[in-house]
Amino acid sequence: MSAAPETTPPQEFPECPRCGKPEPLCICDELEPIENRIEVVILQHPQEQDRALGTARLTALQLANSTLKIGLSWPSLSKILGRTVDPARWAILYLGSAKVADLATDRDIVAIDRKGQPEDHQRAILEDIEGIVVLDGTWSQAKALWWRNAWMLKCQRVILGPANPSLYGKLRREPRRDGLSTIEATAMLLGRLERRADVEAALIGTFERMLAKYREAQATVPELAPKPRPKRDWRRKKPK
Repeated sequence: MSAAPETTPPQEFPECPRCGKPEPLCICDELEPIENRIEVVILQHPQEQDRALGTARLTALQLANSTLKIGLSWPSLSKILGRTVDPARWAILYLGSAKVADLATDRDIVAIDRKGQPEDHQRAILEDIEGIVVLDGTWSQAKALWWRNAWMLKCQRVILGPANPSLYGKLRREPRRDGLSTIEATAMLLGRLERRADVEAALIGTFERMLAKYREAQATVPELAPKPRPKRDWRRKKPK
């Protein structure tokens, strides 16, 4: 009986201790530090630690005034930050079933109420924001974080209506056109709320470099390609 053919085990790469990405994909030395006035808290679902294409850690690394937490639930925003804050002055980005395109507005960042309708006095609300919470995960994971943390209802919910789809393109398909990566969504929010185009450009530039690095490695190191995500309907299924 002939011997079974030898197989080469997949190559393993050490992780960068800062960004957590495999070293061939690390761009830490290219990060341009950003001094942001509006604080950013990124809450990442434990199952969304995508080493290759994830952007949560890169976003937190680049922003001087930011916090990244991994988990499913926290008692309050103040517990996350380790100091007392007023959640009413914090925005939380959670799209859910709400769409800017369905609302009678020309704004690309919209503060909405619990019924999904635009709040009155949009400008005054957004100008009073002192921090933003961004949920990092798939649609179902973001929904899980939203429902597990009742304190989020005390924050001002906002949704985005970007002019263009995510730069991920075919690398990571989103179920909706307004679905953005964490770094893109944070760039859009900070750039508009702080009125600083340079902040948005710097974060998007980092994302573009990350994608370029990935595409370059993808052609030569197939082991770095992430496993396809299961296709799930982000909407609540109707009972039969």
